[in-house]
Amino acid sequence: MKSLSEIETTVKRASKAAGYSWGVSEETGKSIRLLELFSLPGIKHLNEYLNQKNKSKFESLNLISENNSSLNNPYCPITLGVSFLDQINVLENLKKIEFKNVAYPIIFISFISRSSEIIGKKINVKIDEKKMLLNLNVNIFSNFIDQEFPKIANTIEVNLLENEDNFTNDEWNNLYKLSEETFVEESDSLKEGAAGAGLTDND
Repeated sequence: MKSLSEIETTVKRASKAAGYSWGVSEETGKSIRLLELFSLPGIKHLNEYLNQKNKSKFESLNLISENNSSLNNPYCPITLGVSFLDQINVLENLKKIEFKNVAYPIIFISFISRSSEIIGKKINVKIDEKKMLLNLNVNIFSNFIDQEFPKIANTIEVNLLENEDNFTNDEWNNLYKLSEETFVEESDSLKEGAAGAGLTDND
């Protein structure tokens, strides 16, 4: 079994050999490493994309807006991903971003997952009819289980979620009230041993 370090290094070198800069190649290595860590087909789809890259034309998108569409050729998932990473602090204010016609979207997803960690928010992604929840780059939850990831996504919808508790105030208050039973009442001996001036002056 290949180590994650070996995967990252090999992907970085292969991406450079395919024509990307060392900076972009390094980001690609980190992203594919992430996919393999989560048992997603990063190496497989990167291989297919790099082989296809020499035969087909893919579009780059440097400045991302609320609605992004490539009418002719699909977007390159790597340059799109790097752009998303670079602009995430601005894109966070858009809440919802849409991309149309993206090649090998699973590669793009890995960059979005890393962006989730940067802004400290969960990101909900919809690839055509399939959904994924990116959780601060800690895990990726999806309903793609046992299904092949598409090579072209007609539409990718990215929703940046506000941080909210998954429980109600009543549920929290009930739990907190129960936890209070472990609190220790402050006794005279505890007061005497507390921080601050004691009974004896050592000066």
